[in-house]
Amino acid sequence: MTEMNQDDARIEALHRVVERVNAWQETATEGTIEDELDKGLREAGLTLTDERRELLAEQISAGREVDVAAIAGASDEGGPA
Repeated sequence: MTEMNQDDARIEALHRVVERVNAWQETATEGTIEDELDKGLREAGLTLTDERRELLAEQISAGREVDVAAIAGASDEGGPA
């Protein structure tokens, strides 16, 4: 079994947050999506830059497929809380 490195763990945690927030997407206002995203990020111990957080919220609100690896990928921006 391969150990998960920190980047993989971060991507997996962010993927789970996105799945959770996507569950709200169909009936939620943008504010609710942003609130749930912030709550999920806090609970997962993740931080994102404001720009990446806004991009993620916009993609979820629009019902677009989210490239979690691209959003989480910049290790110099954001990181574990």
